[in-house]
Amino acid sequence: MSSILTNNAATSALSALRSINSNLDQTQNRISSGLKVSSGKDNAAFFSISETLKSDSGIFNSINDSLTLTKNSISTARLGAETVVDLVNQFAERVAFAQGGSASVRASVQDELDELAARIDTTISQSTFNGEDLVNSSSAVTVVTGITRTSAGSVSTTTITFDQQDLGAIQSALAAIDLTTSSTTALLATDLGTVTTQLSAATDSATSLGIAEKSIETQQTFLTELSDRLDSSVGAIVDANLEKEAARLQSLQVQQQLASQSLSIANQAPQNILSLFR
Repeated sequence: MSSILTNNAATSALSALRSINSNLDQTQNRISSGLKVSSGKDNAAFFSISETLKSDSGIFNSINDSLTLTKNSISTARLGAETVVDLVNQFAERVAFAQGGSASVRASVQDELDELAARIDTTISQSTFNGEDLVNSSSAVTVVTGITRTSAGSVSTTTITFDQQDLGAIQSALAAIDLTTSSTTALLATDLGTVTTQLSAATDSATSLGIAEKSIETQQTFLTELSDRLDSSVGAIVDANLEKEAARLQSLQVQQQLASQSLSIANQAPQNILSLFR
């Protein structure tokens, strides 16, 4: 039955057109933004997950940047320690040379040792980065290397600990050696033993700093790859498939045209009824 008061066909066509227009707007937004989930109303679960992953990625990147400063400090300290090793080696060679020498030879060698001790002191004082000194103490340093997040949402930090190296103590021990007062073979041997001990200590310091630097580098590599994986995961969750959306856009545009025509036809029905009364 036809009616001039109620046009069910037009209502149905209008509802279909409204739905198509809504889908068309959604598709156009996805194409323009490149995102299929841009807010909580699009997909609450995916939006929450993606925001958490983006937050973690940002934190890891910031920690990575901070670790770069720490690595540079350690690298500078390691360079200083390795330079001290070279200088202590020279120190040991001169002390060994003085073992069989006369008092005048020991005096000349002592002048060389004083110069080497001064160079060691200069090297230590210059082995700092951005004001951070890792070569005049033996205390431990703890550095944040990342975070862990539980399924309940709680967050805790992960850390790495390394020891500072007291190169100043090595320099002080070497500076205290005075070959001019070592008049016996036994005393000279003691001096050589002292230098050898300090050489071992300097080598251990350089090795320890090298291990710490390598650990930081390894962690930075991991953080970089981890951030990339998180970013990729976020993309998989929220990025729009532009090929699919482009095809959908064309389909919806055709549907929009057909729905508009259907509505136009439905709106002509009352006019057909009027023709019956002419």
